This record gives sequence, C-alpha cells and structure tokens, in this order.
Amino acid sequence: MQIIPLQSVPAQTVMATLAGQLAQIDLRQRAYGLHLDLRVNGTLLVAGAICQDRNLIVRSAYIGFIGDLCFIDTQGTDDPTYEGLGVRFGLAYIEASEVAQSGMT
Repeated sequence: MQIIPLQSVPAQTVMATLAGQLAQIDLRQRAYGLHLDLRVNGTLLVAGAICQDRNLIVRSAYIGFIGDLCFIDTQGTDDPTYEGLGVRFGLAYIEASEVAQSGMT
C-alpha cells in the first residue's frame, strides 16, 4: 500500500506513478461528497466516482488499472471531505496482489 499525498483544497489534480502506470487523479468536492476521476496514460478509466471510507474506487480489473484506490479515515469511519485531505483522510494505492489477498475484488 502506498499513500498518495494530497492537499486540503476542494479541487486538485495529482500525478503519480503506480505500478508503472502514469496516473492522473482529479478530486472535486461537491455538495453531495468528494468525487474522483482517474486517468492512466491520458485515458479516462473512472469518472465521477464517489469517495467513501475504505471502499474500493476502481473495483474492476477489466478497466485496465493495475491495483485499486481507496480512502482511509485515520480518525474514524467518516467519508472523506476536502478539509481533511492529506491529514485525516489518506488516499491509498493498493497493489494488485494486496487486492487479491483481501478478497475485495
């Protein structure tokens, strides 16, 4: 598992290399929750996914993303909001082998 650094702002784009994939992660706070778009090598794989505590975001291997992403609340079990990004709420990249071992696929 790798924690992706985030800032406590309502909209941001983060670039990260995850398992050899150049990932662009766009986060947007909306009135009804934090949402994520994921692009790999410029191709949109996930659009407008709601971000929830300890809930996998990609979920499906057929999309072509190796591994998965999820938010983790370090102080409880609340869903993430931008105010706590990078402090209370961490965005975790979970390697494919860890996803398989967890049985969360």
